[in-house]
Amino acid sequence: MAREFTSVGVVGLGTMGAGIVEVFARNGVDVVAVEISEAALERGRSTLTGSTDRAVAKGKLAEADRDALLSRVDFQVGLDALHSVDLVIEAVPEHLDLKQRIFAELDRVCKPEAILATNTSSLSVTEISVATTRPNQVIGIHFFNPAPVMKLVEVVRTVVTSADVVADVEALCKRLGKVDVTISDRAGFIANALLFGYLNHAVGMFESHYATREDIDAAMKLGCGLPMGPLALMDLIGLDTAYEILDTMYRRGGRDRRHAPVPLIKQMVTAGLLGRKSGRGFYTYERPGSPVVVPDEQTPVATESALADGTRGITKVGVVGSGTMATGIIEVFAKAGYEVVSVTRGAEKSAKVFEAVKTSLNKGVVRGKLSEADRDAALGRINWSATLEHLADVDLVVEAVIEELSVKKALFASLDEICKPGVVLATTTSSLPVIDVAMATQRPADVVGLHFFNPAPIMPLVEVVQTIRTSAETTATAKAVCVALGKTGVVCGDRSGFIVNALLFPYLNDAVKMLEASYSTADDIDHAMKLGCGYPMGPFELLDVVGLDVSLAIQRELYLELREPGFAPAPLLEHLVTAGYLGRKTGRGFRDHTRR
Repeated sequence: MAREFTSVGVVGLGTMGAGIVEVFARNGVDVVAVEISEAALERGRSTLTGSTDRAVAKGKLAEADRDALLSRVDFQVGLDALHSVDLVIEAVPEHLDLKQRIFAELDRVCKPEAILATNTSSLSVTEISVATTRPNQVIGIHFFNPAPVMKLVEVVRTVVTSADVVADVEALCKRLGKVDVTISDRAGFIANALLFGYLNHAVGMFESHYATREDIDAAMKLGCGLPMGPLALMDLIGLDTAYEILDTMYRRGGRDRRHAPVPLIKQMVTAGLLGRKSGRGFYTYERPGSPVVVPDEQTPVATESALADGTRGITKVGVVGSGTMATGIIEVFAKAGYEVVSVTRGAEKSAKVFEAVKTSLNKGVVRGKLSEADRDAALGRINWSATLEHLADVDLVVEAVIEELSVKKALFASLDEICKPGVVLATTTSSLPVIDVAMATQRPADVVGLHFFNPAPIMPLVEVVQTIRTSAETTATAKAVCVALGKTGVVCGDRSGFIVNALLFPYLNDAVKMLEASYSTADDIDHAMKLGCGYPMGPFELLDVVGLDVSLAIQRELYLELREPGFAPAPLLEHLVTAGYLGRKTGRGFRDHTRR
């Protein structure tokens, strides 16, 4: 039988500490809430009452339940007030020496059987535990912010944490309505170890002027379905907190350069640009603590005239290819009112593409998203062809053929001969260098990447990839086309992975390495990222959907171009691909899909 926790103590009443207090009090547990001074105590009380009042206003908490909740909390100054609690959770700033001093004092104050827990997100629980005479009763209980909302709790055991203590804490998490994942004491645990490498990489992308803050954030939200872009998330976390976590993980985690804080982070922290809490970070906010972003000197000006300025008129579009992506792109352009010339390698291919487009449009009619008249008009705008010569009078060509450089270069060389001057030639490649394709023509200034996401009719993002030879007019025209299609176009340079894949696949590769090291299970890692970070899919779910062979190919391209040791494909990923375990399409990847 798990022990019954009738009273708990919480040390530190900042945003996280106050949230933890609320979690326990909501679940009928008496809480002693402790701070260092009366002023700090009052701030913590205000944070708690503000949170519960908002819950009442939103209809998520009855007034009587709020009053009962607040009555369970005893606000006190000083650790001596914790002498009779069953469990203490420390939630003070991420400084090892501070936490060790607090745990030494808790060891003195608390009753012998009390469990001492830290909410650290990156520091060594083991190093904290040795400040006490009861390291076997010390454990990590890492809540996620905001604690009352987020379902995940990482339960972190050290090599000496008692099995009974682990079991008691796991049972407590279930009582609180949380999903726990139990792991050993390693830098960053699961969620932060995977999250902060990705965030750091995004900051590096911004620091190098590869893409704007808005485009980086839009790319990850729209391309991956994430609740927030990485730079907005850094502002929410706090750049000072992020720096401390990254620095700790770098020093404790084998000095992986993926976790070495990008210099810009330290510079911003030094300048007081800490994110939302200071009113300015990567973005500027209405006031300190506000979530409302206001325009600043970096905010792009997007007006109709600005979008039209310097662009070429596009009325007729050619699409080359017969696969899923080509089919989706044909539909997107036709529904947007463009005349489309679809070119495939024969009448049979054209017939299949026609049926696929027609079926998709019919689904739109059935779902009430498209009228029959609009469907018929879209189909009427498409001309079917098996010869490239029919692209002689189009204004834009979108290539969506197989991802083989030799094939694309041969195609673009042919387009160069056939198409009229001034035509924008676009490739939908997701991994190959656009410049290599562009240099197969005599007009590299007219060549751009238009990376649509699958399925193209649904996904709102297009990466507009400009090479060092792409003209400003071509880029502006590509952006204007995205707007006309109802898509969000994000502009980036011609670098392996562009924005989305360059940030997404190293994170997925890190997850595979974590599994390979037997640190956690695929299920727990997926739970951690979905419940702790709000991701729509866990990394292993996503890998099985994308295809392990596709993922490996992209990761290899990233590694070959960037030569970053941390980007080297995980051996486990290579072994699974060699064994033919490619994910859902073969019935088995990281999971066996044949049994479902």
